[in-house]
Amino acid sequence: MKIAKNTVVSVAYKLSDAQGNLIEESDEPMVYLHGGYDGTFPKIEEALDSQETGYETQVQLEPADAFGEYDPDLVKIEPRERFPEPLEVGMQFEGTPDEGDEDLDSLIYTVTDVAGDKVVLDGNHPLAGMALRFALTVKEVREATEDEIQHEHAHGADGLEVLDEDDDEEDDDSKSGPTLH
Repeated sequence: MKIAKNTVVSVAYKLSDAQGNLIEESDEPMVYLHGGYDGTFPKIEEALDSQETGYETQVQLEPADAFGEYDPDLVKIEPRERFPEPLEVGMQFEGTPDEGDEDLDSLIYTVTDVAGDKVVLDGNHPLAGMALRFALTVKEVREATEDEIQHEHAHGADGLEVLDEDDDEEDDDSKSGPTLH
């Protein structure tokens, strides 16, 4: 079966920087709904369109096509007392770029430094500003279910919705494998 709109694609990947240094390799294939549903980067969808199981390719994404350019305005210095104990570099917090502006989308901020009574937070994605190379191998292609098309995401390799044990309702954000946004 060829990859086309409303097919579910299972892809193994290796992610490297532009110099070829490995950043991440998938243990489980990424599974996404093909056809502009934001399940993966548009340039990856473009490279895989009309291909079949077994297809292998490499795609290089410039920052604008991946996680964007690094924005120094998304780095904030905050008072230490605003954060819980223990506080460590690498911890993440959700917030808006400008305190009190509820109209702005919230970002995930990563603690990059703790010095005395100050904390440095970075709202950029860790891979922002980097050109990235993806080595891709198509593992499986299947027709999407009506439910997947309606929810605009793949429900797993077998087409079943992945639910938390405590959930009685579907979790629209559930996916098999990582989501590359």
